[in-house]
Amino acid sequence: MLNDKKQRIDADKRIPSPKAKELFHDIRRRHEIGKNDLLALSGLTVSTLTRVLDELVGVGVISESGLGVSTGGRRPILYQVQADYGYAFGLDISRVMSRLVLLDLAGTKLDSREWRMDEKTTPEVFMQMVTEQVTEWIVKHRIAFEQVIGMGIGAVGPLNRITGVIEEPEWFAAPGWNHVPAVQMLEDRLGFPVILDNGANTALIAESWANRTKDFRHMLYVHGGTGLRLSMMTDNKLIHGAVDMEGSFGQMIIQADGLPYRTAQGNFGALDTYASVHAIEREVNSRLRIGRSSTLRQIVRPGEAAKFSDIMQALKQMDPLVTEVVTQAATYFGIGLANLLNILNPEKVVLGGPLMTENNLFFYTATQTAIRKTYHYPKYQVIFSKGTYGEEAIAIGAAQLMLSQLTV
Repeated sequence: MLNDKKQRIDADKRIPSPKAKELFHDIRRRHEIGKNDLLALSGLTVSTLTRVLDELVGVGVISESGLGVSTGGRRPILYQVQADYGYAFGLDISRVMSRLVLLDLAGTKLDSREWRMDEKTTPEVFMQMVTEQVTEWIVKHRIAFEQVIGMGIGAVGPLNRITGVIEEPEWFAAPGWNHVPAVQMLEDRLGFPVILDNGANTALIAESWANRTKDFRHMLYVHGGTGLRLSMMTDNKLIHGAVDMEGSFGQMIIQADGLPYRTAQGNFGALDTYASVHAIEREVNSRLRIGRSSTLRQIVRPGEAAKFSDIMQALKQMDPLVTEVVTQAATYFGIGLANLLNILNPEKVVLGGPLMTENNLFFYTATQTAIRKTYHYPKYQVIFSKGTYGEEAIAIGAAQLMLSQLTV
């Protein structure tokens, strides 16, 4: 997909041995790890482990970081990832705000940038902004081209991970976002590998990385924003369906004879219609039009519709109308969440997106509703979290997705 195929950085040339890739994966998931612990994890013989470790040190992806505590003999050598061996960019392509981050091989964030996606942000304009920012950071952080592992993209769906195309997403302000060959556009501009997955998946990758020492086997990530997005992981592996339709959670029917979806393609009574940013904006403005009192009348100009940011401002002031609408939307969201829990039984659920991060009311109401409606509660306990990375989760997970290609 590049104009010059020789510019592609091949992961197999970086870590050629399958055993070395497995061992590097184990080392990378820890800050430091001793040789004895690696023996137990890997199941390798002492001689094979020593040889593979020497291979990884020789390649430059790990280094010795000192000596551990003795358990009755020589102190074990400790190993850690060599952070400056390589770098990956992570790009979040979303409808309202998009983000770019830069991570080193150890997963440390070195830089970040965000853009508001308005009616002028077409794919061509956006990809050019991303290219310019990448170029600027490479110079700023003194990164050699061979140190760039690549870029991961977490984007709104539907999309095709194999062809690298964002297919027919809804609600972008700018035209042209249908059938966008995002991977090819960026590979042609940047000259290094780019991979694509949906944003909910990359966010879950980020949150799984943050929880990597806790060994959760089954995790869910739900993003609440303009639409409702879902991803699943079992044993640290993403569950991909037959198609990448990340908005399908929003199409869960919670009221069969309910309101119509906002486009002709959706279901009547869909969860998205009752528990998304759009749903909250619609309901608040409907009540304002019939004459309900609200502090929003001092925030929004006469004749203008209240936007989500306005509504969140009123919520901070504990406006009764807004509190009522947000509580109702969060309750519906909790019902949908309970349906997921009753079917999938995850150990941990991370809730992200503006619905969760802008105010605690939505998160608390949704999770409490889900708990009350979960089958086998309290025997079945689930951990809810807003996550570690907040609104940067999609971009950070996209970069982690690219870094993980070293062990594929």
